[in-house]
Amino acid sequence: MTESAPLTPTDVLQPGNQFLTGDEAIAYGAIYAGCRFFAGYPITPASEVAETMAEALPAVGGRYVQMEDELGSIAAVIGAAWAGRMAMTATSGPGFSLMQENLGYATMTETPMVLVDVQRSGPSTGQATLPAQGDVQQARWGTHGDHPAIVLSPATVQEAFDMTVRAFDLAEQYRTPVVLLADGVIGHASESLTVPESVSVTRREVATPAEETYFGDPSVAPMPQFGEGLRAHVTGSTHESDGMRDVKTRSVHDSLVRAIHEKIDRDRAELIEFETVGDEDVDELVVSYGITGRTAAGAVRQLRDRGRSIGHLRLLTLWPFPDQVIESRTADVSRVYVPELNLGQVAREVERAAPAPVESLDRIGGEPWTVADLVAAIEGDQ
Repeated sequence: MTESAPLTPTDVLQPGNQFLTGDEAIAYGAIYAGCRFFAGYPITPASEVAETMAEALPAVGGRYVQMEDELGSIAAVIGAAWAGRMAMTATSGPGFSLMQENLGYATMTETPMVLVDVQRSGPSTGQATLPAQGDVQQARWGTHGDHPAIVLSPATVQEAFDMTVRAFDLAEQYRTPVVLLADGVIGHASESLTVPESVSVTRREVATPAEETYFGDPSVAPMPQFGEGLRAHVTGSTHESDGMRDVKTRSVHDSLVRAIHEKIDRDRAELIEFETVGDEDVDELVVSYGITGRTAAGAVRQLRDRGRSIGHLRLLTLWPFPDQVIESRTADVSRVYVPELNLGQVAREVERAAPAPVESLDRIGGEPWTVADLVAAIEGDQ
């Protein structure tokens, strides 16, 4: 029997206006970006990412594998990346915890991959079906040792699609894992989005026998590919530029880890994205991200309509953290408000960077901020 030719991304999801959930948008964004391998394990509220990939990925010539657990899922994705595929996994809080060791391995081996975390209320099993924003610090510091992180935070279904594409672009460009930090509201929300005819994504530079440096290059070294005849050792242990282990020499470890940081730190200005509304010449500023950014936008509109001099800064990139953006945008305000669905994980980062007093508007328990509640919380601070 002759196999039919794979479909194109536009065959499985037509360009133009579509009506999808955030989880579906993430899956199709990955396919449009060039993802052709997905390994995962079902978990609320991220299961629909896997379900969509299971249906659509084989149609475009990709491979979907349901693994035995989250540890195996991220391990399979790392292996697929080294075999030349653009690869992704998706999970929620408890599974994200299980993936942390291999997330560190992917960072140390400079493996391009995308990890989607559709957050839910925790710790532990917590409120499995209810949303939260409690994985922000885990996304930055969950794996051990000194390591950089690129973490993106969508607030709409459209951004879920677009940021997934961007996550693959950054993963390939910098040879690093990238985390898309969504949440249960965005994952399950159904909204309209505009699907482009095509997307542009950087593809990794594949190493040839002429190269001798495969790791630890702050300019991003070409990546060896399994099956191409190159002899490169891929290890999470401290290693030389060709991958061979050297776990004793201080200068080797220092050079390697600093290079892994430098390739991202040098482009902080390009990596950091944010959105502002009326943040100039205001007395107060709301700093938000993710699903809470939508509520904050509505609250700020109401407060401005009532004559309050208040602006809004929404963070689209959480890590690298936009310290300089926060510092400059809060230099002339009297107070900064940071609403979140956690106990102040980003508020502490804002407080570290902002010269103005910071008010953490924290909320947990699975009920997102409403516009009315957020307006009342800010007005109650007068």
